[in-house]
Amino acid sequence: SPYHLQHADNPVDWYPWGEEAFAKARAEDKPILLSVGYSSCHWCHVMAHESFEDTATAALMNQWFVNIKVDREERPDVDGIYMLAVQALSGRGGWPMTVFMTPDRLPFYAGTYFPPKDGHGLPSFGRVMQVLRQKWDEERPSILSSAEGLTEHLRASARRGRIDESFELVADHATAAVAHFAQQFDSEWGGFGGAPKFPSAGNLEFLLAHHARTGDPDALGMVVATLKAMATGGMYDQLGGGFSRYSVDDKWLIPHFEKMLYDNAQLVRVYLHAWQLTGEPVFERIVRETLAYLVREMRDADGGFYSAQDADSEGIEGKFFVWTQPELEEILGEDWPLFAACHDIGEEGNFFDPHHQDLTGRSVVSRRYDPVPTAAALEMTPEQLETRLEAARRILFRARSQRIWPGLDDKVLTSWNGLALAAFAEAARVLDDQPYREVATKLADFLRDRMWVDGRLLHTYKKGSARIEGMVEDYTYVGLGLVEMYRLSGDFAHLELARDLCEVLVREFRDPEHGGFFETTASGEELLVRQKSLFDEATPSGNGSAAQLESAVAR
Repeated sequence: SPYHLQHADNPVDWYPWGEEAFAKARAEDKPILLSVGYSSCHWCHVMAHESFEDTATAALMNQWFVNIKVDREERPDVDGIYMLAVQALSGRGGWPMTVFMTPDRLPFYAGTYFPPKDGHGLPSFGRVMQVLRQKWDEERPSILSSAEGLTEHLRASARRGRIDESFELVADHATAAVAHFAQQFDSEWGGFGGAPKFPSAGNLEFLLAHHARTGDPDALGMVVATLKAMATGGMYDQLGGGFSRYSVDDKWLIPHFEKMLYDNAQLVRVYLHAWQLTGEPVFERIVRETLAYLVREMRDADGGFYSAQDADSEGIEGKFFVWTQPELEEILGEDWPLFAACHDIGEEGNFFDPHHQDLTGRSVVSRRYDPVPTAAALEMTPEQLETRLEAARRILFRARSQRIWPGLDDKVLTSWNGLALAAFAEAARVLDDQPYREVATKLADFLRDRMWVDGRLLHTYKKGSARIEGMVEDYTYVGLGLVEMYRLSGDFAHLELARDLCEVLVREFRDPEHGGFFETTASGEELLVRQKSLFDEATPSGNGSAAQLESAVAR
């Protein structure tokens, strides 16, 4: 795991999740300190630098706890369980996730980022460790009681995932959901609610599907406004293509700069479907630019796609992507005034974030100009304007490529590659594009040859080695990607493998008593809670995807 490698030289005595660490905690009668994050997480880097690289802090961690480091993308099952504990105790979640638990893995205290000193309403990491270790030594019954109570809360939450067979889904539910989105819709900038804003591909897909089924113009209007605002803001990389994970502000201008495979794969399909419904050229352009970015910067030589690009380069979040006015003037020369006017770049810069003073005075490139009146004001045609601006963007892209690049999480996740497979296969079919077809075919072959082992999917791959037993998202996302490959090619081998995945899904993941599908297999590692994925979050619900897959292969 690239995330684990980032921590390999810490003075902390990290253990991987597993029995060795649990046995050590039992033998030494120590609580466990579980730290969960991922390689492209900015605040994970911050806490690592402030605490895990500090020898004095690490000495206390090693003395008082058994320390476990988990990559949330490798073990979403572990992450999901203990994130519920964080949310129950603090009312919020996020990463880095910090959980203190008994040797039997029962959590008794949890949070996210802890600073090295008290401040901003947060206790210091050192003080948290000291208080909890003291309570472990002096108030053990109270600690164990809290752990048992919190664990029961987690198990009760899991039990609420039971299926009510008397419930009937009707069209009125969808209409009510659209009305709810309308109440939350930002009519000025698109999206739902205020800052920070996430792209929420699943919500946009739902609204498009509702419009396609009913003709509701309001549902389509909310999506079109949101997609256009996202496509012209700084959250979309105007020079290299691809979307960052979310926007810090409500205008989609200032991104949280890491780029995730799962976001870009899902958003490709949202923009593709919006193009099918509206014919808007900007939507097709975003599809093509985003797929080009994935092939250029995120593709493994074996045909899979990497997980993420980091937000940080040279230790500063976003440094790779932002510009000062002197830089742009020097690089663009006589085209600088035109570029600045069309891309909202001034002397003071448009980047604002109190947490990142290093970037003060710099700008994110946006694209919020109307070519017709802008060209008329400059006494040129819209085509001439676009030609000059596109040439300037290419020059800046080449100049940016000479900078120190952000870190790359080069593990290949089966589930997220299933999403990418669906994106490339559907784009190849809808746009009749042979290169996309070739990418999709090689990706399907990779998943079949490298990740489907002895009748089971494995979850993660790097440098020729696949490992970790697959979870419900692996089976469902890959299965749906294979269905798209069948729709593209007509080759029954793709549909047959999708059916094989569905059979494993029913045999290993289904809850025979209460319905639905668990996240992990019946024969896999026994965790504190066996959860079900019931809601679309950053990625689609495992149970929603399972329902789609079963429906598709049963036709």
